[in-house]
Amino acid sequence: MPGKNVNPTAVLSKQSLRRMFGMRRFGEAGPLLMAVSYAVVVVASLIAMLPFFYIITTAIKHSKLLFEYPPQWIPREVYLGNFAHLLFKTSFPRWVFNTLFVSLIVTGLKLLFDSMAGYAFAKMDFPGKNVLFVFVIATLMIPFSAILIPLFFIIRGMGLYNTYWALILPPLANPIGIFLMRSFIESLPSDLENAARLDGTSEFGIYRTIILPLVRPAIVVLGVLTFNLQYTSFLWPLVAVSSTKMYVLTVGIATQRGVTHLDYGIFSAGAFLAIIPITIFFLLLQKQWISASLAGALKQ
Repeated sequence: MPGKNVNPTAVLSKQSLRRMFGMRRFGEAGPLLMAVSYAVVVVASLIAMLPFFYIITTAIKHSKLLFEYPPQWIPREVYLGNFAHLLFKTSFPRWVFNTLFVSLIVTGLKLLFDSMAGYAFAKMDFPGKNVLFVFVIATLMIPFSAILIPLFFIIRGMGLYNTYWALILPPLANPIGIFLMRSFIESLPSDLENAARLDGTSEFGIYRTIILPLVRPAIVVLGVLTFNLQYTSFLWPLVAVSSTKMYVLTVGIATQRGVTHLDYGIFSAGAFLAIIPITIFFLLLQKQWISASLAGALKQ
């Protein structure tokens, strides 16, 4: 009735009261939950960093100190002989160049070819498109070990053995990038390219001016994944080249194993040096990687 003072809690349902008091209890426990969350993150970070710490400490130790007990987690003296052996007694700088050169070329070509193929499969109509796409994706089910020997004979028959082309061409046939780009481009509204076609824009013009800016998140993700996969590749570079000057990092470091012993100090120094370029590459693209991942997650 007008003029009467109405108790606000009287018009609240039991569910509303339960939700309100539940939120209050959660708010009171907020600082404790936050502290526990930070503690879990710190512990998980320390566990994740422990292998890298062990690699660094092993790289700056002499080999005779690696198996002493109790172990020296922090060596009393820094030994740089392992790094000196790699940098001055091997072709390590050339291995770094080969790895970066091949990885960047493969990444650039795959971004170009996979994005163009993804656009063709997603937005263009041509006879047998779906059948051809099924055959392309079906190649993912073929293990690389099954085609390793035939691929070697093909490369050698073409006269490309022990060349950069032998390291660059086979990785381009991986269809996972086509599948990723096709899935992303297919979700784009067709009105954009249809309007461009009405204006007389060519298919390549549509791809270059409309599709590429819109699929930047997928391109960044595919570029980082491709570079990382090629940078850490071992089996095919081991088969494709035989000259020491043509080795990549993974193969070159593996050749430092002795006939009768394994020098873990040299291996750890090589692993530490090999981590530096790929870490710099990721840090340079970190902002784009995060924004691309969020854009892909929030894409309608």
